Amino acid sequence: MQKIIPHLWYDKEAKAAAEFYVSVFGEDSKINSVRVISGTPSGDCDIVSFKLWDYEFMSISAGPYFKANPSISFMVNFDPSKDSEASNKIDAIWNKLIVGGKVLMPLQEYPFSKRYGWVEDAYGFSWQLILTNPDGEERPRIIPSLLFVTDTGVKAEEATDFYLSIFKDAKRGAIARYPAGMEPIKEGSVMFTDFTLEGQWFTAMDGSSAMHKFAFNEAVSLLVNCNDQEEIDYYWGKLSAVPEAEQCGWLKDKYGLSWQITPVAMDEMMAKGSPEQVARVTEAFLKMKKFDLAALTRVYEGK
Repeated sequence: MQKIIPHLWYDKEAKAAAEFYVSVFGEDSKINSVRVISGTPSGDCDIVSFKLWDYEFMSISAGPYFKANPSISFMVNFDPSKDSEASNKIDAIWNKLIVGGKVLMPLQEYPFSKRYGWVEDAYGFSWQLILTNPDGEERPRIIPSLLFVTDTGVKAEEATDFYLSIFKDAKRGAIARYPAGMEPIKEGSVMFTDFTLEGQWFTAMDGSSAMHKFAFNEAVSLLVNCNDQEEIDYYWGKLSAVPEAEQCGWLKDKYGLSWQITPVAMDEMMAKGSPEQVARVTEAFLKMKKFDLAALTRVYEGK
């Protein structure tokens, strides 16, 4: 099981969006499950689990409360050393994602890649498509990318060091810094870095609020699958920094990034339980901030 899963928030379009992404990426992509939870503040909510190229995502239709922006995007790697059709595939996927969307950076040659583009799709989520031939350790085909937008423009290294200190099987990969003369970006801030958490790759960049008028929000959160209460307590204690954001297993860290600290067992309850069991568990978890696995288990079992 993928330990950390990107979770996408939609108004009503979670199922339609997942179907669209599966059609765009094709091979090794599918919808794993669609289920509905009732009795939430947003009414009935579709919860969708899907994978793109064997990378797991989740999404929810829960009302028009959060709008996606480029602070979190998904880097999609096309490696010509492994796929002779990589250049054609990057164009084909770009042409599908751009329908109803908009270009953030044109698909063309850049100093760092012979073919790269940044596109926002029709649902507001953004994708960085890059033709790459990585030296050294192989990178996966899809990688979440974090853009830390601050007044100083210097936060990505501090934030990623923080995450590296919390998660297991964590290490930094490459890091490249901005040179002088790139104002309002400060010299020495992070142009690009990648790192692993629980063996999963992520990338990060610094951005200046003078250039970008957006920040992290709940439209994209990172769901951490926890095996027991000890894990739930550990990640909650390390990450939660905004008490008013704590609700239903959600939290915000000190950099504004949203996380969901979720027991694997609860997902199994929701997937396998009877309608009555699912209703009881839903009613119970909606009242919680940090999840209490023992309490959820008792409710599920009708005790």
